[in-house]
Amino acid sequence: MGLFISFEGVDGCGKSTQIMMLEKSLVDMGYRVVVTREPGGTPLGEKIRQILLDKSNKDIEPLTEAYLYAASRALLVRQVIRPGLSKGDFILVDRYVDSSLAYQGQARGIGIDVVEAINTPAVDGLFPDITFLLDAPVGELMGRSSKVPDRIEEEGEDFQEKVREGYRILADRYKDRYIILDAMKDRFELHREIMEHVLKKFKGD
Repeated sequence: MGLFISFEGVDGCGKSTQIMMLEKSLVDMGYRVVVTREPGGTPLGEKIRQILLDKSNKDIEPLTEAYLYAASRALLVRQVIRPGLSKGDFILVDRYVDSSLAYQGQARGIGIDVVEAINTPAVDGLFPDITFLLDAPVGELMGRSSKVPDRIEEEGEDFQEKVREGYRILADRYKDRYIILDAMKDRFELHREIMEHVLKKFKGD
């Protein structure tokens, strides 16, 4: 049986870099690895992603936004994550349900419990074995990304601070699967820490 690993954090925390490094290390060790993302990861999910991140869609209501994320997630769980786990693959996901809880639940003000209820049928009881939260003060992370910001990334520092607060609430609520890492550390040092946690979990230590 493989492992289901999610990476979370505010924009610019370095999730993509650590996912790529983890994928390479696991593949080099002979493991099968599936890397996917949210929203997206399936043909229809990618179309939903385009709607959600398109800067011209500024009038999307927070509740509508939450349901769109859940719709994409339901596809990903059933078409990618569960099939991969059944084959013994490592599943690495760039964001999962915790993102909705932090972004729509906390930062948008819908409520973490409300968004969790929306996502209950979407995730179908499937949660990560490990959730890595790459955490750092938002001000230190702003501007680290060189790509053009999408609709969510354009929300600004105050919004991202609320997201960070949401993640801290979730990390306290789900201590059994959350591992908080310092996103400002050297990327190779971070990778070593991540590998240690992954291999320990995989071996059942």
